[in-house]
Amino acid sequence: MSPLPSSLIANQAESIQIETLELLEWPRLCQHLATFTATKLGAIVARQLPIPSDRATSETLLAQTREAWELERSATGGLNFGGVADIGSALDRATRGGVLAGDELLEVATTLSGARNLRRAIDQREDLPALAALVEELRTYPELEQEIHYCIDDRGDVTDRASPKLAEIREKLRAGRDWIYQKLHNIMQQHSNAIQEPNISQRGDRFVIPVKASHKDVIRGIVHDTSSTGATLYVEPHTITEQNNRLRQWQRQEAIESEIVRRKLSEQIAEVAPDLERLLAVATELDLAAARARYSFWIEGNAPRFIDSGETLTLRQLRHPLLIWQQKHEQGRDVIPIDVRVDPTIRVVAITGPNTGGKTVTLKTLGLAALMAKAGLFVPAREPVELPWFSQVLADIGDEQSIEQNLSTFSGHIRRIVRILDALQPTPVTTPTPDPSPDKGLKPLAPDDADANEALDGDEVNGLGVIETVAAPDFAPFADRPVAAQSIASLVLLDEVGAGTDPAEGSALAAALLETLADRARLTVATTHFGELKTLKYRDSRFENASVEFDDQTLSPTYRLLWGIPGRSNALSIARRLGLDEAVVTAAGDRVGGQSEDINRTIAGLEAERRRQEAKANEVAHLLQRAEFLHEQIDRKAQTLKEREEQLKQTQEAAVQKEIERARGEIAQVIRQLQRGTPTGQQAQQATAQVGEIAQKFLPSQQPKPKPKGYKPQVGERVRVPKLGGAAEVLAIDEADEEITIRMGLIKATLSFADVESLDGKKIEVQKPEPKPAPPPKAKERSILRTSSNTLDIRGARVADAEIEVEQAIDRAISADFGCLWILHGKGTGKLRDGVRAHLKTHRLVERFEDAPREDGGTGVTIAYLR
Repeated sequence: MSPLPSSLIANQAESIQIETLELLEWPRLCQHLATFTATKLGAIVARQLPIPSDRATSETLLAQTREAWELERSATGGLNFGGVADIGSALDRATRGGVLAGDELLEVATTLSGARNLRRAIDQREDLPALAALVEELRTYPELEQEIHYCIDDRGDVTDRASPKLAEIREKLRAGRDWIYQKLHNIMQQHSNAIQEPNISQRGDRFVIPVKASHKDVIRGIVHDTSSTGATLYVEPHTITEQNNRLRQWQRQEAIESEIVRRKLSEQIAEVAPDLERLLAVATELDLAAARARYSFWIEGNAPRFIDSGETLTLRQLRHPLLIWQQKHEQGRDVIPIDVRVDPTIRVVAITGPNTGGKTVTLKTLGLAALMAKAGLFVPAREPVELPWFSQVLADIGDEQSIEQNLSTFSGHIRRIVRILDALQPTPVTTPTPDPSPDKGLKPLAPDDADANEALDGDEVNGLGVIETVAAPDFAPFADRPVAAQSIASLVLLDEVGAGTDPAEGSALAAALLETLADRARLTVATTHFGELKTLKYRDSRFENASVEFDDQTLSPTYRLLWGIPGRSNALSIARRLGLDEAVVTAAGDRVGGQSEDINRTIAGLEAERRRQEAKANEVAHLLQRAEFLHEQIDRKAQTLKEREEQLKQTQEAAVQKEIERARGEIAQVIRQLQRGTPTGQQAQQATAQVGEIAQKFLPSQQPKPKPKGYKPQVGERVRVPKLGGAAEVLAIDEADEEITIRMGLIKATLSFADVESLDGKKIEVQKPEPKPAPPPKAKERSILRTSSNTLDIRGARVADAEIEVEQAIDRAISADFGCLWILHGKGTGKLRDGVRAHLKTHRLVERFEDAPREDGGTGVTIAYLR
């Protein structure tokens, strides 16, 4: 059979990847993420969140999420997206020569201001390199924003000052309306008996007055409307008809002149449209980063680290993100976490056990965790979160049965598995053992907003348990087993592999498929009911078993996954406890055979032994926790005693000091007596010597206290790791990089000195070379005298306009190397002064500001000193 064309393989690969996203319910997670965005455009992009096709992009997104997380936790709060609007359609129309409406122009101005505030918030901190790289070359065009605010008011109307001709036309309109109002008031006063009510109204753009139908001949004019009862006629008197006509002409002229102003602004926007599109894209990226941080905080996630080949996949206390949403928003049941630790030599994990035990939800949890890490989201698991960067996540989950397409359950599964194998694109190699290497990865995907193909099974909502994988022993006969294809960094998830057909053939097909995937994929996790798949572990060191625990007493699953123990059949025990005739159960057991019963008893014994070991481990952990608690109590008591001793010493010193002061008072009295000539000088000298002896005897020495020696751990010593909440053994120490390698149970990690302390709470001493004193900077003389060049007059301006003018003036002053900027804002109500000073207070180029001297304007002038 000839191989498939590369274009067809690519289309099938993209198809199975999109289908996998739906099977894992990725669109639902994106909908949840969209609720944490702050802008309309950010929500649209979040609902179709693309998945990066390369590891570098994922690393960048995670760095942005981490920095946005730090901003959210800071005292100033997260990023503020006030004013940022979706101006994409307005920019598109402006570039095509269209004229933007007043409210659209205002949205452009507020978006420029909002982007400038975002950049300012990021620039004020030095620990945000990823976010700073986004806004580094952002252009916010303050002069364009100022021009828009000058020409467009807050309601979106063109202002009078935007055009002298427009101001003249509007003055005529106001005068014409005033003349009409005055004329109509006079008519209503002269013919008050003919007026239904003394109100002036409009019909269309014509001014009219309500006239009684019975008096229509009293006030002659044009009838524009009639009341519903016919008793009132809305009449335009002939005396104002000519003036109404003039008003219509002036209104048309006003509309034309307003359009000229808006067209001019639209053309200015069109000239810088590429920069504004980039600005909008950056604002959206910042919004997505903030949304990822907020969502990650909400699900109590931690930042993942992508591991290389040879490192262990570690996901402790991993929870399903959609179940977390269900628990918090829909009063769902508590989510039971799972622990996953897969050795790098493991390629296939086969999970066996009864239905509704949590196998399918486990698959979805692993798949979503891999996708979240790729998309820059934190993973809802405890630190450390370490997993490979999977170039592809491919899944076959659920029933693919279709009457319309004449597909059975088995046929549907096989068709999907065929596409999974095509997507892996194996390359023939001669390497004796699998060698994972990253593929080019997925193209950015944009899943639609449709509901996922398969919702969570109601019986499996809590179907999560504990997986702790340990590397299977290396069997020498299979160490040099030849492989058919090179492994790529893909994650494959198979639910009920080989199901839907004859058990013997399905089991054989499933075994062959898993062996093929062991050669082609980085990790495959499959659920099955076939007992034959349990033996693969003992023939190939790349396989491992896991099983869903079942409680024989309650006849229900415990939602725990036991690593290394294959699942056992529970059908006969369930049937017996549910009351099926014993003769029938016995006959069934005879048909199964004694060997199967022996295997089940062996597995049951292994499970019982595991439970006993877990109970002992829990008891040891409890004793260790108790010992650490007692140790902390002793430390606190020792610290309390030390503080009490220090307080007592201070009290004694105060009492001694008081006695010395009293003695000095006596000396002063003796000196006064000497001045009067009564005592002798020899007596005064003796008194002074006595006071000195008292001070030397009771006052503590003033020598500086030596610095306490820092703690230095030794290899083999036990230390405390606060982040992991327990003690660990020291394996290695790297003083050059200030890192320490520890082992806590099955966990082996390398941490910095700052993350480790002694059992009594002492931090590790870091030997740092003393920095050489930097030469004093040369003083740069800059003029602070007031001149016309460094003086800005903003009297009469609005606060928003004034801030823009001050921003531009500061840039000019920095370029001209002025030492300060004199800002004339006047006294008035003080609103303009307060607004300007609030802007100066947050400006990174302003060192300080103050009122000008009284002779130079006092509080009406602010002097801003520049850095």
